[in-house]
Amino acid sequence: MLDAGDDAPDVSARNQDGDLVDPDFDDPTVVYFYPKDDTPGCTIEAKQFNAELDAYADAGVDIYGVSLDDVDSHDDFREKYGLEFDLLADPDGDLAEAFGVDTSEGYTERVTFVLANGEVTHAYEGVKPDGHARNVLEDILDDGLATLD
Repeated sequence: MLDAGDDAPDVSARNQDGDLVDPDFDDPTVVYFYPKDDTPGCTIEAKQFNAELDAYADAGVDIYGVSLDDVDSHDDFREKYGLEFDLLADPDGDLAEAFGVDTSEGYTERVTFVLANGEVTHAYEGVKPDGHARNVLEDILDDGLATLD
């Protein structure tokens, strides 16, 4: 798994609308991997990132959720909960592999990466969904990677 100080991978994937997304890891960006759309822990995590979205946007931080689910599943999940950030489809596990995220059980581990200036600045393993979105934002602000306007 990538760790702080590692170079950001060069990746792209389709979002919930089927559009190809090429994240810019020069700007502060959160990429969080979660096991499966519309399951209890994943729903908590997604809804909390969505609830913090204005603060992330004010700080200039992009958010991407990633799972092995396909575009249609992501579209349904996003619409059901009113999520306003991109969910990247990774059915072949290419993004997970680029980040070194385990998929051996048929789903991604719950891990989060913060990237900025072309490198990984934070890597969180063993993530507990409740409160994670707020904690990541606080770490980004505390480390001076972004500031709230």
